[in-house]
Amino acid sequence: QVQLVESGGGLVQAGGSLRITCAASGRTFSSYAMGWFRQAPGKEREFVAAITWSGGSTYYRDSVKGRFTISRDNAKNTVYLQMNSLNPEDTAVYYCAAAMGSGGLGYETGYDYWGQGTRVTVSS
Repeated sequence: QVQLVESGGGLVQAGGSLRITCAASGRTFSSYAMGWFRQAPGKEREFVAAITWSGGSTYYRDSVKGRFTISRDNAKNTVYLQMNSLNPEDTAVYYCAAAMGSGGLGYETGYDYWGQGTRVTVSS
């Protein structure tokens, strides 16, 4: 069982940066692949980024490539999403998720545990 708690969301101006954090409970955190998803108002939840258990591989949706960076610290049971050059289209609730497997990391069905989300608002 893994419990995930996101933090670090808030209001930022377009062009600004924000780092959101996901803290995980449980001693097996390092065995999970981790992902970030987001859900904008009136839209379905979508994949943002993922990282394998070792941190050796990362994956991003096209619209955030070059702007967002996912990373993890297994010693701290924490995964991060550094978001730069934010624009209003990035406004959403961002969710952290943990996957026992390594396949399907770009899809919600690939994940086993979810956090409650942290809201990010980008003003124009």
